[in-house]
Amino acid sequence: MRSKLTYESSSGVLSGRTYSFYPFFKRSFEIVFSIALLLFTLPVLVLTMIAIKLESPGSVFYKQERVGLNGKKFNIIKLRSMRSDAEKNGPQWASRNDPRVTRVGKFIRKTRIDELPQLINILRGDMSLIGPRPERPVFTEQFDKEIPGFKKRLLVKPGLTGWAQVNGGYEATPAEKFEMDMYYIQNQSFKIDMQILLRTVWVVVSGNGAR
Repeated sequence: MRSKLTYESSSGVLSGRTYSFYPFFKRSFEIVFSIALLLFTLPVLVLTMIAIKLESPGSVFYKQERVGLNGKKFNIIKLRSMRSDAEKNGPQWASRNDPRVTRVGKFIRKTRIDELPQLINILRGDMSLIGPRPERPVFTEQFDKEIPGFKKRLLVKPGLTGWAQVNGGYEATPAEKFEMDMYYIQNQSFKIDMQILLRTVWVVVSGNGAR
């Protein structure tokens, strides 16, 4: 069941062989899981959207361009956790105790409720349930200059959660996250996917790493 992936050192391109049923069952599982989780959390999503609207003006959803499989760009969907003018001075990473985050936003970030609309991205095929987190185009280009081979992360679909998120979280540097992402890409299997999923549940329940 394990994907066997290696690097071509001469070209810097990921190559290898995966058992055909792993991608099929992974996709089947994430479709069923995403639909079930959306239906289960629908009341929470509705109440959260009402709270966002009451606290601050603007759309309850936040769409942002990200880089996906093979460099294809798509719009990631989240519940808005910051003020509408959060990036009036240009793109920037969220920081600890970020003043741009609203009161409702602090709660939904801690509980990861803001991430739930990305299940729609999974159903659309933009993302996978498990994989490297998608970066914004500006940061993808920046990190590719600073971290050799950074764009190798784009050889698989980005994920709602991933090995780097459950092991490093927000505290890991981009270089450390890249190493963890490449470990996952090289060692994909149902076993690792289930480990990541279970660890993600703990991260959500404990609130570890939220900003």
